[in-house]
Amino acid sequence: MCVDGEYRIRDQSRWYVVHTLPHREAGAARQLEFQGFRVYLPLHHKTVRHARRFRTVRAPFFPRYLFVELNVARDRWRSVNGTSGVSHLIMEGELPKPVPTGVVENLAAIRSHEGVISLATLLQPGQAVRILTGPFAEQVGKLIAVDDQARVRILLDVMGASVIVHSERTTLAPAA
Repeated sequence: MCVDGEYRIRDQSRWYVVHTLPHREAGAARQLEFQGFRVYLPLHHKTVRHARRFRTVRAPFFPRYLFVELNVARDRWRSVNGTSGVSHLIMEGELPKPVPTGVVENLAAIRSHEGVISLATLLQPGQAVRILTGPFAEQVGKLIAVDDQARVRILLDVMGASVIVHSERTTLAPAA
């Protein structure tokens, strides 16, 4: 959502966390940008199931949260709380609580060309992985191999039997 595509901090500014109303992250980000704030809303691909159909959509990586760049000494940061779609800034005492340095920059660094966070670069064979999209969404398996075209083989336990599933690397995340 950042206009210039750069997520590095300017001058004395820091990134802060905004808690949004349910399913209002994108609208809140647009409203904050309209007010002149720099905003970062990390997105990922998510499979939505409805009436026996699967659909892959871009969804917030952190549901109900986004990041806003502020200089608390200069900016009118209290106006963030009154923005449409925003519940409140995460606070520490009387001031907004800053995000640790490097968190937003590291998230932005692992974005794909579509602007979607891809945890695929962090994966190694033998690692437990969670499938993010498709009919096996939310299933946890073991990453067996990755080929040159970023296709992967995953060993899943399906109804008591071990099954090898082929997928794209970008549809996986490390299992928690």
